[in-house]
Amino acid sequence: MRIFSGIRPTGGLHIGNYLGAIKQWISLQESNECVFCIVDLHAITTPYDPKELQKNILDTTAVYLAAGINPEKSVIFVQSQVKEHAELAWLLGTITPMGELSRMTQFKDKSKQHKDYINAGLFTYPVLMASDILLYKGQAVPVGKDQEQHVELTRTIAKKFNQKFGKVFDEPETILPKTGAKIMSLTDPKRKMSKSDEPKSCISLFDSPEDITKKIMSAETDSGKDVIYNVTKKPGISNLLTIYSLLTDRPVKEIEKDFVGKGYGDFKKSLATVVVNYLEPFRRKQKELQTRDVYVKDILAKGASRARTIAETTMAEVRSKMGLA
Repeated sequence: MRIFSGIRPTGGLHIGNYLGAIKQWISLQESNECVFCIVDLHAITTPYDPKELQKNILDTTAVYLAAGINPEKSVIFVQSQVKEHAELAWLLGTITPMGELSRMTQFKDKSKQHKDYINAGLFTYPVLMASDILLYKGQAVPVGKDQEQHVELTRTIAKKFNQKFGKVFDEPETILPKTGAKIMSLTDPKRKMSKSDEPKSCISLFDSPEDITKKIMSAETDSGKDVIYNVTKKPGISNLLTIYSLLTDRPVKEIEKDFVGKGYGDFKKSLATVVVNYLEPFRRKQKELQTRDVYVKDILAKGASRARTIAETTMAEVRSKMGLA
């Protein structure tokens, strides 16, 4: 199966990004044809610093590599280096109903968050995401829960294109993690973890051990002191238990038993140790790759070349079907 997924290079990728999407990619690349993109065209739909964008792209590449994405097995590239993404997005935009875009919850959320930065690109973001997936004829898309609606729209667009012009695209399936599809904020466990919130609300993959420990120890918990998973009554401790479970590959029930008769303090100290140790390879890889720019850029250049070959073939077919060639 051909798999497509991507992450915005907006700096400070956090543990929610990793557990919601990237962690799935590792096993998928073993038995599938995987295309993993750094979606910089998406990144510029919300406020960003142009001077930081290239650094953020290299940092995101470091996350991919540190997580275990193998550039020999998977295609890793930067979205803007393959011009067909933008071309297909325009073509698909001509068959995408405005009503479908108007109901996208992420546009509503981002518009509230960045009231001075509401733009057409943010509104048509899902069409570009559809073009990302369909350009490579992706059959499945591993994403976090917040992107599920966009993949559903991609299926709608693919179906509409095929009906109108003839079969070109598969209708991709969504692959969600069994648990951890949405990691919540450390300061407000009823909201999704986001790097655009205050720094102490999320754990960056490159945070220092001291910062990780401080954030976890100050994370909002709930009344009482029992370490028990109950999203309704104990959203804070439930979120922390989810992180603990996903990073240790242990069932939540088993972890709960470890802390019977102990309080939140003991649990948080243990979780801090787990997170610090788990993220050590990410910090190490980032430092290593910061001194190996040529190596990283070579991986991205080779990936773009491989991606371009697939993209050009798809676009030749699309143009022909639409009467543009």
